Amino acid sequence: MKELQRIVSEVERARAEGKSIALATVVAIDGSSYRLPGARMLIVDGKWTAGSISGGCLEDDVVLRAQEAVATNTPKLAVYDTTSDEDIVFGVGLGCKGIITILIEPLGGVDFIGFAKRCLDERTPGTAAIVVRTEGKVSEKVGARLLSRDGEVQSDIENAALKAAIASAVQEDGATSMRRIAVADGAAVVFIECIDPPTPLLVFGAGHDAMPVVRLAKDLGWHVTLVDHRPAYATTERFPQADRIVVGSPAESLPRVTLDSDTLALVMTHNYLRDMELVQRLLPSPVRYVGLLGPRKRTDQILADLKDKGSAPENEQLARLYAPVGLDIGSEGPAEVAMSILSEMQAVITQHGGGHLRERKKPIHQA
Repeated sequence: MKELQRIVSEVERARAEGKSIALATVVAIDGSSYRLPGARMLIVDGKWTAGSISGGCLEDDVVLRAQEAVATNTPKLAVYDTTSDEDIVFGVGLGCKGIITILIEPLGGVDFIGFAKRCLDERTPGTAAIVVRTEGKVSEKVGARLLSRDGEVQSDIENAALKAAIASAVQEDGATSMRRIAVADGAAVVFIECIDPPTPLLVFGAGHDAMPVVRLAKDLGWHVTLVDHRPAYATTERFPQADRIVVGSPAESLPRVTLDSDTLALVMTHNYLRDMELVQRLLPSPVRYVGLLGPRKRTDQILADLKDKGSAPENEQLARLYAPVGLDIGSEGPAEVAMSILSEMQAVITQHGGGHLRERKKPIHQA
């Protein structure tokens, strides 16, 4: 998410300065790859400016291809096959044992960057589809797009039948993927991508240890709201990276924030009664994750007190409670604890176990 935010910002700057712009996007992988489909790099005036499509092995070659795409104003499809053992010596040297397909295009036509910016700024999801190649008698230019958000569709796809078929396909639920869309005269291979808004994180507590949490979350490109009852602590001077600061007690602040199934909540007020009230109010809400800072005995006491008050959380609610919060990585000090917490949140979002990669039997990137 942070990568797309950076690319959007750099494109706006390059456009204002009248510079040439090309965008390279990973649209398909077969086997192992450093990046998944949807990864991008931006080339401005023939220089790699933002993002990445590999670990640094393909970028130089992509820059050269991007210069040609800009000069001819023609999108190009580049396929890098690293499945051969000889590739390590005679090829691009990835050694990843995968085939990576990258679309390299001069930016033009329907405004994908403006579309992505609106999705990010207004925190609404959207879907983008781009024609990668055609089959049969289907006539359509490579790089033609269809963008869909909140029921509104933008497109520079000229083939009416193909446009209708793609518009129908983007309405389907599903992850970012390459799809073959058939029409009467043939088919088109289309890269369909979900543009998700920034992950919303609520941090309850404006103590010193909340600072690295907010900072690291913003480094990930998340949307961070800081909540605290103390106006002297909940300030932009202490938390310059926070997107929003809400001052008030739990009863006052919770109606002013969004509690939906995308939201992550972290409770770290260091006040027992306030933490208990927040847990009592957050667990019945739809939030996907409630993290509670503190030792297990403290959490057990909070849950026992809630039971005595007739507010015992249900099992489904307890499944969303992470306490003690964070991964067990031996953290000590605010920065390390923050890293542990954000790592656990990321594992929950991606539904990964958070263990050692060397113990993972499946591919790291499950396409």
